[in-house]
Amino acid sequence: MKDIYTSFQEAVKDIEDYSTIMVGGFGLVGIPENLILALVESNAKHLTVISNNCGVDDWGLGLLLQNKQIDKMIGSYVGENKEFERQVIEGELEVELVPQGTLAERIRAGGAGIPAFYTPAGVGTPIAEGKEVRTFDGKEYLLQTGLTADYSLVRAAKGDKHGNLIYNKTARNFNPMMAAAGATTIAEVEKLVEPGALDPDQIHTPGIYVQSLIEGQQEKRIERLTLAKQA
Repeated sequence: MKDIYTSFQEAVKDIEDYSTIMVGGFGLVGIPENLILALVESNAKHLTVISNNCGVDDWGLGLLLQNKQIDKMIGSYVGENKEFERQVIEGELEVELVPQGTLAERIRAGGAGIPAFYTPAGVGTPIAEGKEVRTFDGKEYLLQTGLTADYSLVRAAKGDKHGNLIYNKTARNFNPMMAAAGATTIAEVEKLVEPGALDPDQIHTPGIYVQSLIEGQQEKRIERLTLAKQA
């Protein structure tokens, strides 16, 4: 059995200053929002956060930004967060921008124990500065290193007490690979069930990658609401 928490604050209590944290989701979709809120309350500082983006100003990882808890952000998209922009311009936040596919592969490689790989993405751009470039079959490729983290915070629709997880639709973006790449993975699940209740053929993350779980409901905010105009 894994550690099963009933308090989100208790679930993140071991995350210390200067930790590196992966956070699943894409924008506000599939994010472990209750674990993020608990991390804000914990006031852990000087964090390095690896995530596709940094949420919006008033929700998700944007709350950690507002609280000045993030020193470095590794991600692929930053366009929805004004506070993010302000901190970068003021020199308060270090940013490593990575092409989205490369970010996903760096995380997958880290979880698989692969230290580095070559990709054509980013060759001839500022992303390649200071990195090794090699030619294979007449084409240039950029060396990128795998990514791992001290903690991975992921969100799943269902989980059992052995740590097996099932994600809902697009929540299968960065969550599965991050679960594998964290030294300690904490899963926020909408429904926690007993071992054997999940169909083995439907499991996306095997329990071997998960150290602890907590059940909780979410607000599931919409990042950008678009409505059809009435005729």
